[in-house]
Amino acid sequence: MPEGHTLHRLALDVTAGFGGRPAAVTSPQGRFAESAALLDGSVLSNATAHGKHLFIEFAGDRLLHIHLGLIGTLRFGPPAPPQGEVRVRLATPELVADLRGPQLCTVRTSAEVAELITRLGPDPLRDDADPDLAWRRIQRSTRSVAALLMDQEILSGVGNVYRAEVLFRNRINPHRPGNKLSRRSWQAIWADLLLLMPKGVIDNRIDTVRPEHTPEAMGRPPREDDHGGEVYVYRRNAMPCWVCGSMIRTELLAGRNLFWCGRCQRRG
Repeated sequence: MPEGHTLHRLALDVTAGFGGRPAAVTSPQGRFAESAALLDGSVLSNATAHGKHLFIEFAGDRLLHIHLGLIGTLRFGPPAPPQGEVRVRLATPELVADLRGPQLCTVRTSAEVAELITRLGPDPLRDDADPDLAWRRIQRSTRSVAALLMDQEILSGVGNVYRAEVLFRNRINPHRPGNKLSRRSWQAIWADLLLLMPKGVIDNRIDTVRPEHTPEAMGRPPREDDHGGEVYVYRRNAMPCWVCGSMIRTELLAGRNLFWCGRCQRRG
């Protein structure tokens, strides 16, 4: 599932490609035809993101709300006949954006979007984010910090990669209960997300290793993975830790694979 930096990157791309112009909105697949007709020909003002939710705003207080889910994509290209199951197409004479396979695609008002956002945790990529809101929710929970970081009502936009990597970078045991996490550790997690996630928006990939652990610095081959990016623990099960050399561990936690180093992450 795309993490928050991907949705913020898409919001920037939609605004750059379509912002301030009328857009043709269609549903080549047909499943969204009635809602697409409500937007068709309206001026697309801008797009924003909150966590894993993308909001594309049109004139008339209508917003196209998209959640890509596990298999959804939003791809840009020159005008051409749609290929495959395109749920929604945004188009100008110069550019199209095709949405395929989203978990959610609906039209909302600004009031409905605002109400939805109140149920979500703070997004480190937004200027209005309040880290204390997430901290208060973490403090009250006995669930593991690894599970809490993936809960979008606690923290928006953090997925499996950022979860594993910020816990490793701050040497935090992923199984530590939220109510046993120190405020100092939470502040370190938040600061790390503020450092890593904006870089993900710019580069459109997740890189988390520090300069001393890059392939060039360590004389090792670059990571080969369809997710891209240089990481410490994510999808590196049974491989040596770049810091201590012990084997990276994995287990299933809350339906997702958790990765961590048992030696580096002993403390809470």
